[in-house]
Amino acid sequence: MAAAAALRCCFPGSAIGSGFVRPNSSTRGGHAAAVAAPAASLGHRTRVDFPILHQEFGGAKLVYFDNGATSQKPSSVMKTLDEYYRSYNANVHRGIHALSAKATDAYEGARRKVASFVNAADSREIVFTRNATEAINLVAYSWGLSNIKQGDEILLTVAEHHSAIVPWQFVSQKTGATLKYVGLTKEEVPDIEQLKGLLSNKTKMVVVHHVSNVLGSMLPIEEIVTWSKRVGAKVLVDACQSVPHMPVDVQKLGADFLVASSHKMCGPTGVGFMHGTFEMLSSMEPFLGGGEMIADVFNDKSTYAEPPSRFEAGTPAIGEAIGFGAAIDYLSCIGMDQIHEYEKELATYLYESLLSVPNVRIYGPAPSQTDHRASLCSFNVENVHPTDIAEILDLQHGVAIRSGHHCAQILHRTLGINASARASLHFYNTKEEVDVFIHALKDTIDFLTSRH
Repeated sequence: MAAAAALRCCFPGSAIGSGFVRPNSSTRGGHAAAVAAPAASLGHRTRVDFPILHQEFGGAKLVYFDNGATSQKPSSVMKTLDEYYRSYNANVHRGIHALSAKATDAYEGARRKVASFVNAADSREIVFTRNATEAINLVAYSWGLSNIKQGDEILLTVAEHHSAIVPWQFVSQKTGATLKYVGLTKEEVPDIEQLKGLLSNKTKMVVVHHVSNVLGSMLPIEEIVTWSKRVGAKVLVDACQSVPHMPVDVQKLGADFLVASSHKMCGPTGVGFMHGTFEMLSSMEPFLGGGEMIADVFNDKSTYAEPPSRFEAGTPAIGEAIGFGAAIDYLSCIGMDQIHEYEKELATYLYESLLSVPNVRIYGPAPSQTDHRASLCSFNVENVHPTDIAEILDLQHGVAIRSGHHCAQILHRTLGINASARASLHFYNTKEEVDVFIHALKDTIDFLTSRH
């Protein structure tokens, strides 16, 4: 009941929290008896706040299982964006009028919300970027090009997203540094023992994901940071698939840099963030030049603002950042612990349900009591192309999944495949939707294989 009350408080006007207690139609002794109803799942209680989920395609209810690519947005986020543009649209930091002051307060308030959400020591450690890709490029150019030289090594895993690989290829090409890759174990997770063995005094940067967008596995970031620090290496963590789904504490993880994107966190597109310690950020050169990132401009040189302004040249994505703050309010109100526990249950249900599909091959580790998968599964079906599966699921069943290499071509080659299908869930999805997906997938396979 406490959880239901909390959700009602978070989302006034929604149906969340209803259905936990219902009156019995019968009476005894002239008094109505209250009977506790089965507790609705988190997915059932929250999906009312996501208007996009309540539509049909060709008579089939939408089942949105492409959350690894982007999440849907609750009404509160859209209302916040609308309110900004209707009521106090103005540039930030530069005006003394009321609209600018209100916009600045909201923008910097969003920064404080991000800092609190990931437990940063100081809101100045949060740099707003266009997305996580830009955040990684920021680190590569501002820190990498100034600190990495010929003969140095950059350590990555084969399971990294292209956004975490290509910027460091640029650094390698410009500096002469060597890229080294950690392979997979037989369980299809990055080989942590190999990573540990590859670390040396030559290692200057370790680039790792927190949760894989293909394998669904999670890396022990705290241990990786400890090993890396022993050889003097910095660590950058791609947390795009962890921050939206579980509690993340940057101080506990101890990485030098951590990046994530708003649009995977029920927030708007066009804004993400990088976390770095204030000491680290203060030692770095700017990434882009222009307004806002300067202290003083002279004819032949400029001096630079303190972080985070140093890395936020020009007019930022103000409305998007404020909307991001509203998304964090929404997630925080539910509680990331509650989201994580529910999604672990969903993840196991999805994995086990997919195993019932004939000739299916799921990539990544099996869930266990000690090792939990993220709520996503990348898979292939024997003799059926994943893009055909995704297309028919959409056209005939209203089920949205992703197919392709998921911006992880190196990983797919390591697995011996060109592409895979991926179903990725969020807290507003339900087990009933998994059942619909599995039934639709079996029908789709029958349809595709019957043509041959």
